[in-house]
Amino acid sequence: MCNRMIANIFRKHLKSFEITDSQLSILFFVTKSKNVNQKSISDFLVSEKSTVNRNIKRLTNKGLISFEKHSLTTTEKGKQLLESIVPSWENAMKEVKEIIGKEGEDALNAIHSTLKNHNIC
Repeated sequence: MCNRMIANIFRKHLKSFEITDSQLSILFFVTKSKNVNQKSISDFLVSEKSTVNRNIKRLTNKGLISFEKHSLTTTEKGKQLLESIVPSWENAMKEVKEIIGKEGEDALNAIHSTLKNHNIC
């Protein structure tokens, strides 16, 4: 339920860009990483391969990412979108932080740490 509530905040801020929060996560990851493939994205985002594959296809069809030598890369169009979307993404982050406060942020970090220590994510 918490995930859906936070995702709704991001959807509100990203709506005009016609990109989902999942697609944006992939675009950020591809842009920041080298030798990216579907498995590395799936592992990093802790997401099903079929979901990642579907979003990769959509990002490719939009011309935001491309395949080069068995690896995904961000196109110039994708980089331009990221530059224009970052302020809205930061506004969404700010809104979430205002709602959950420092205590909520600390609680989420503790949950993440615990899950990571148990190799769940």
